[in-house]
Amino acid sequence: FAADEIAMLPLYALGVMLCFTLSQAGMVRLMGRVAKVPPGETKHTDATVIHFESGWWWKRAVNAVGAVTTGIVFAVLVITKFTEGAWLVVVAIPLLVFWLRSIHKHYADVAEALSTQDLRPIDMVDIGDVVIVPIADIHRGTLRALKYAKRLAGDVRAVCIVTSPEQEERIRQRWARFPEVTIGIELVVIAYDFRDILTPLITYIEHVNSDEYPDRLITVVIPEFVPNSVAANLLHNQTANILRFRLYVHENIVVINVPYHIQRNHVENGIAEPETWVSLQ
Repeated sequence: FAADEIAMLPLYALGVMLCFTLSQAGMVRLMGRVAKVPPGETKHTDATVIHFESGWWWKRAVNAVGAVTTGIVFAVLVITKFTEGAWLVVVAIPLLVFWLRSIHKHYADVAEALSTQDLRPIDMVDIGDVVIVPIADIHRGTLRALKYAKRLAGDVRAVCIVTSPEQEERIRQRWARFPEVTIGIELVVIAYDFRDILTPLITYIEHVNSDEYPDRLITVVIPEFVPNSVAANLLHNQTANILRFRLYVHENIVVINVPYHIQRNHVENGIAEPETWVSLQ
């Protein structure tokens, strides 16, 4: 519109006439509902509460005349001012209405899907007594996740994907260093030739879900650490995020994140060993 407010007047006129037309057409519809309410009674609608009014017919007639009049003016403005910007209203408003109705339909569909009406026994899935904890090493984050997992189920399995015998030996040695945490937990080591640890890990989780605990919920506890820098978040936990995303599509798999917040003084005081910072990245 070349920053000319005069050129925008047709849009203003279109908006005014459209609002008048819609509001009066809505009153015509409302008076039609009022006519169907028995005298002395009330009826609840999605927007308001209506009751019978004896003069509904003349109110409806006045609003009908107003709706037709402003509707004609709106149509004339659209035709005569179409190339001057009226096409924006003609295109934008139907698209906006369609978009809002789609959102409303989505919320209605979700509410219906979550409704407890006609609840069936199959909808209440049993919980399997198993927790799977994917690990890449033994560090503070995995130890916290393992302790948490032991509180959830009797069958806790720490699953580690290794690519070499040396890596497996190292994991088992570090596992044996913390018997107060690892006792009662099964360490499942899966050898894989490639660095893609997600494929064998998800295959194992799916096997447990479908073969050992069919039609029951199983829990996957994912240890993750939270760096003390916002920028550092981009460097860590990416594999864990992908794993979490891929597991969400499984209906009977529950994913729980157990965060460990890294404090700067752990490094400054020399508390942490360098190898303990390896994680499911």
